Amino acid sequence: MFRLQNGLRLSRLLETGSTLPRLSRNFGYTVILPEEPFVYGVSHITQRSVPQHILRPNYAGGSPTVPEDKNGKVQLGGDAERRLRGAATLARDIRNFAGTLAKPRVTTNEIDAAVHDYIIGHSAYPSPLRYSGFPRSCCTSVNNVLAHGIPDDRPLEDGDMVCIDITVYLDGYHGDTAQTFLVGTVDEPGKELVKVTNAALDAGIGACGPGRPFSEIGRAIHDIIRDTSFCVSPHFTGHGIGTTFHRKPWVIHDLNDEPEIMRPGHCFTIEPCIIEGKTPTCWVFPDGWTASTEDCARSAQAEHMVLITDSGYEVLTR
Repeated sequence: MFRLQNGLRLSRLLETGSTLPRLSRNFGYTVILPEEPFVYGVSHITQRSVPQHILRPNYAGGSPTVPEDKNGKVQLGGDAERRLRGAATLARDIRNFAGTLAKPRVTTNEIDAAVHDYIIGHSAYPSPLRYSGFPRSCCTSVNNVLAHGIPDDRPLEDGDMVCIDITVYLDGYHGDTAQTFLVGTVDEPGKELVKVTNAALDAGIGACGPGRPFSEIGRAIHDIIRDTSFCVSPHFTGHGIGTTFHRKPWVIHDLNDEPEIMRPGHCFTIEPCIIEGKTPTCWVFPDGWTASTEDCARSAQAEHMVLITDSGYEVLTR
């Protein structure tokens, strides 16, 4: 989720008529850039169909079947928690399945098609599809793409890294998770980037618990990466999740002084984007979604859903 700044969603950094950024160094991997001439928006992308019998979220033409969890919490110990766990478990299984597809010569569009079929085959709806107009059923972010990469017909190459972000809507609840997968033989810096990203996620999770401030998540991630050659993107946050896809609490991954406290029933994602180097800036492709590092350095992302309980926390997508 793009980070909220001054109450506005950061939706596009690339203005109409802009040219591509100047690349200032050599790369040992393929840099992902939009094709020129630019095509603005995503209306030209054909969306996959979902059978009518599958329950869908209201933004995709459905109607709510359970009340929205507007207070940012899920009722523990009952049907709501059961449904939430079911959605999280399905998302985890599909994430693991998608990772087996991340191989050289496979296109991200082929991965998206397989993910879509898996989701609807389990009577669930692919949450990204039609969310604010997003045209695919999952996000696939390759190499320098930070987040929200749109699956396309470019084949993955040996040495690529691809983050596959899966969200499903099952039984009225969303389940959300992501992992960066290595494609073929990736160089040692790339492997280290993924390793540190997963360590940062684990550190953020370890800072969770009832009565603890959300700001400790960002502090824990900071402590993991401060003495490395990496940095965390400040442009994306974790988010509350349940009957709605994105809602409070917003989970900031860098140092912050947010005052909100974790309470039993809070369910949210932690999903840091970690970047090679110390330049945490980004820009968005003309499609309005694909966010790249500004200097085209590689990034990696990993995401889990965390549920705060009366005595601690549980990771629902592990």
